[in-house]
Amino acid sequence: MIMTIQIDTLSFDEKGLIPAIVQDDRTGNVLMLAYMNKEALQKTLDTKETWFYSRSRQELWNKGATSGNRQIVNNLSLDCDNDSILIQVTPVGPACHTGEVTCFHNQIFDGAVPTRSIVHEITDEIKNRRANPVEGSYTTYLFREGLDKILKKVGEETTEVVIGAKNRDKAEVTSELADLTYHSLVLMEELDVSVEDVKNELRKRRPKSEVPRDE
Repeated sequence: MIMTIQIDTLSFDEKGLIPAIVQDDRTGNVLMLAYMNKEALQKTLDTKETWFYSRSRQELWNKGATSGNRQIVNNLSLDCDNDSILIQVTPVGPACHTGEVTCFHNQIFDGAVPTRSIVHEITDEIKNRRANPVEGSYTTYLFREGLDKILKKVGEETTEVVIGAKNRDKAEVTSELADLTYHSLVLMEELDVSVEDVKNELRKRRPKSEVPRDE
């Protein structure tokens, strides 16, 4: 991973700070908003971990230095005006000092429940059931029975999707696709194939095309 940036070209405010938005690279969840000065940004680039400037303490701080909840930097982007930074990370523990995964956990508008991270949440639950079997758990049962049983269920659910599609029954297809997705995720865990592995494979197959720009 190569990070190149001309720090002097960034638009820091009158206090020498620039806002930095931290995002979970896997789920897309926004984890926190903090501020950087030039030194914090340089340390972030050098160490591949997030460093910020505390406006209250007026000093640099390394996220996770005391709590252990570090953030491993995967990507760093600037907005179009060079006056804010987006940092995509792999979090090692929760971002918020309260123990919440994200600092933005105080919901003030009860709209639609976000679904962007649901596949990763289910994947984490499946991993946990594999590592920590629970009596009576269906996922535990599948892992105990082994690959042949998992493959049998994937085949059955695939057939159910086909039947639902032939009937043009949207509700049935939706339900069966959810079942197929779950069993496919179990299969992936059994074979140590990650969601990221599949995403990367899809990325390779995506044709390159020009993205329309706003005039």
